[in-house]
Amino acid sequence: MEKIASFTIDHIKLKPGLYVSRKDKVGDSVVTTFDIRMTSPNDEPVMNTAEVHTIEHLGATFLRNHSEYGEKTVYFGPMGCRTGFYMLLAGDYSSKDVLPLVMEMFQFIRDWQEQVPGASAKDCGNYLDMNLAMANWQARRFLEQTLQNITEDRLDYPK
Repeated sequence: MEKIASFTIDHIKLKPGLYVSRKDKVGDSVVTTFDIRMTSPNDEPVMNTAEVHTIEHLGATFLRNHSEYGEKTVYFGPMGCRTGFYMLLAGDYSSKDVLPLVMEMFQFIRDWQEQVPGASAKDCGNYLDMNLAMANWQARRFLEQTLQNITEDRLDYPK
């Protein structure tokens, strides 16, 4: 069986960043999948499920309510390896195109102090597995260490 595209990226060279993972044609449209890599794979500890789950709820809520990208948001969710998230947007975008959006989203997550949206038994299948303080910390770390001074090598997958 052929490897899927995401398994062909050299995860030993991969650093935290914002990457275009793939672009798919859906009818006449393009869907761009972004790899929002928050930790260095196989080098740093992965995020715990509680903060990943919290970031997922906050990120999805932010994106789907965004004035420009709300209707273009197809999906936002965690990678199984817990080193980051996938964001799928309807449209043909580059990492630079969406950097302001991703920075805004992580500022939103960093600053959120209220009840996590959807964190109730009625709204979520595992609502007790949340950690807002760590989600805030992870968002702040990603902003400060990666997004605020991002370089070209953190916007394109390593060769």
